[in-house]
Amino acid sequence: MALTSCTGSGSQEASRPPDTSYQKGSFGYDLTFLKQYDSVIVLKSDNENSQIIVSAKYQGKVFTSTTDGNDGFSFGWVNYKAFDGPLDAHMNAYGGENRLWLGPEGGRFSLYFKPGDSMVFNNWKTPAAFDTEPWTVTAQSGSSVTMQKDMSLVNYQNTPLQIAVTRVIDVLSAGDINRNTGLALDPGVKVVGYQTTNTLTNTGKAAWTETTGMPCIWMLDMMKNTPSTVVVVPYKNAKGASFEAVGTTNYFGEIPADRLRHDDDKVFFKADGKSRGKLGIKPTYTKPVIGSYDAENKILTIAMFEPEASAKYLNQEWGTTKPSFSGDAVNAYNDGPLEDGSQMGPFYEIESVSPAAFLAPAASLAHKHAVYHFTGEEKALDLISRRLLGVTLNDIQNAFK
Repeated sequence: MALTSCTGSGSQEASRPPDTSYQKGSFGYDLTFLKQYDSVIVLKSDNENSQIIVSAKYQGKVFTSTTDGNDGFSFGWVNYKAFDGPLDAHMNAYGGENRLWLGPEGGRFSLYFKPGDSMVFNNWKTPAAFDTEPWTVTAQSGSSVTMQKDMSLVNYQNTPLQIAVTRVIDVLSAGDINRNTGLALDPGVKVVGYQTTNTLTNTGKAAWTETTGMPCIWMLDMMKNTPSTVVVVPYKNAKGASFEAVGTTNYFGEIPADRLRHDDDKVFFKADGKSRGKLGIKPTYTKPVIGSYDAENKILTIAMFEPEASAKYLNQEWGTTKPSFSGDAVNAYNDGPLEDGSQMGPFYEIESVSPAAFLAPAASLAHKHAVYHFTGEEKALDLISRRLLGVTLNDIQNAFK
């Protein structure tokens, strides 16, 4: 999540409810709603019931997904009220369970503040190229779509950045999911999974260096919370190290102690949509996975990516005093009320970030980020959680009891 967000009404009621018999919260409801605004792309896996909705008009987002066709649960958070009315001056939060932004948000190489401006909310603006402008579909099949966007940005160092971004989204078959995760799925488990391959190319004439600055790829997955939702971030064993050396917990002020639990190799983060906070893990300690469990709906969500422990990651915090390459490689965000009582969601996010793109002209950097939703009996989901996250479902559910 952005370090400061626009202030929505807090309601998720659609200003143009779709004319549909599908229940709100279902994939069919969201598909009907989104079709009022865009000719969205529906991609399906080999079993036909596992589907995702992609929109080129709305910045190449995966808006939502399901394991059960139109009548199934819709996993992504859609901000219905954002689709009508004037554009927001700072950020247009349409929602979407997988979206691409570029970083850094703050710091000496920020893309969200004009050179010399103080880093306060009134001056903060998400670049239109990945906030409101459409992308171009360059290839499409029943299970895959490729989209492209050319961008001209200027960072806080007044460096012009000519960028091309290509985004390939592939819905995965059950066989693909087993191979990618190392699982042998129980036949009783339903799953939808997709992989995004995001490639950033320097199309300008100058190299991106520590003097000029450079962007990074930033993937954000917005999901629906329940009171029971907990995010799990496994990390490399940090026995003997303070958690302050491992993670960042003060993006929006310190996360309250009763919302965070950690030991030497994992952290639990309460994601109930009731308290705004963001967690990050340093690249040295980052593992290639983050997940969450919604005990109310029996949904285990996993995101997998490819961190680089020795690479430089851009600091995204507002201000210019921290070292530019002291950033996190994986993040989790819990939405909550702002100081004036308003709230955009509720929702929560799991996020991954690429290393800083030190690119010569015509060179590229790619960042893969895959999302999986598993539903079924808790015994089967527990085996998946143990394998991918290293924790039991009981561990997750009892973390804050």
